[in-house]
Amino acid sequence: MTARLKINYEKEIVVKLMNKLSCKNKHEVPKILKVILNMGLGEDASDGKKLKSCMDDMASISGQKPIITKFKKSISNFKTRKGSSAGIKVTLRSYKMYEFIDRLINIALPRIKDFRGLSSKGIDKSNNYSFGIKEHIIFPEVNFDKVDKIRGLDITIVTNSKNQSGTFELLKEFNFPINNKNWGKNGQNKRNTKKFKEDEISEKIWKKTCSIKENY
Repeated sequence: MTARLKINYEKEIVVKLMNKLSCKNKHEVPKILKVILNMGLGEDASDGKKLKSCMDDMASISGQKPIITKFKKSISNFKTRKGSSAGIKVTLRSYKMYEFIDRLINIALPRIKDFRGLSSKGIDKSNNYSFGIKEHIIFPEVNFDKVDKIRGLDITIVTNSKNQSGTFELLKEFNFPINNKNWGKNGQNKRNTKKFKEDEISEKIWKKTCSIKENY
């Protein structure tokens, strides 16, 4: 089985990006490697019933069973305890990745009330793109009647792009509704440098407190 978005990438997007990015051959064209979905649960992660409910929702959204993320350190500032559950995570590749992106762009995002597009500020120094969704119920696969609480969802699009401009053009060709308000003429992200460094430091600290444990 081949996802229609994968076929579109191979037959149309690659050709367009070769021209836009002045690639010498198709092997230089950036591509999406994987999509990571992460849902932080806070105190609810220690509640078995709520944890199971969230895992069921994540499985419905992604088409794949999630793994449980664990805190590997105890840090009082974050009120974390070593070994306790932090949230759930799914990493999608190949067919499931393309199928998810298709549903995300064409079904889920348009269901957001007063949606004005995604910000280009989410493209980081590693040339990956991250953004957050405030309500996971925008995915029609979630049974609203069984949802105990509306939760946020973080999504990271991991690419092999060599620069931010390549990532931006790649996502635009996939029809990600990214606005270019914060995109410079030289193809660079105009996000606030000081804020970027603060966010980067906070993310590194948070990652050091978490580990991933597969409980299945």
